[in-house]
Amino acid sequence: MNSNWFKLLMKSMKIKYGKSLLLKGIPVIFSKSGGNIIIGDNVTIKSSFLSNLVGLYQRTIIVARTPEAKIHIGNNVGISGATIYARKSITIGDNTLIGGNAKILDNDFHPIEVEDRNADIKENIRTKSIIIGENCFIGCNAIILKGTVMGNGCVVGAGAVVSGKFEENCVIAGNPAKIIKRL
Repeated sequence: MNSNWFKLLMKSMKIKYGKSLLLKGIPVIFSKSGGNIIIGDNVTIKSSFLSNLVGLYQRTIIVARTPEAKIHIGNNVGISGATIYARKSITIGDNTLIGGNAKILDNDFHPIEVEDRNADIKENIRTKSIIIGENCFIGCNAIILKGTVMGNGCVVGAGAVVSGKFEENCVIAGNPAKIIKRL
């Protein structure tokens, strides 16, 4: 399918992307006015059911939800049916692969305190930046939570729920995720 029309739409929304962006299917990508999304060179975004046979549940969703939100996706990154949702900041390093249906969320989506949640006070949604290093691999159905920092070369096991800081070149798995091996 020709996705050039979607690239024109991205440009009109001031979403910056590098050369050779490959869209397999049509993703959901948008930025709240003032939010900043930058996608590097040679990035592949898979959003159609047959584009990744792990079984995608959805199209890829990349959202900078607030005017101050920033998403920076490096060069040579592959994304398959994942959600990348920032209210603050998400950085994904070069040569990182994001497996089918993974979620990368720098916020809690709703306030934790019941009064704030019932009153829908968006300013009280907790956020903390996420940094994913270069040459990482995030397995299918993994969830990367707010405040996570992963060094270069990390591998996240399928279905892991990741929160915290992780050194370079380690395998992270489980719920809650922990280092199970050093590479």
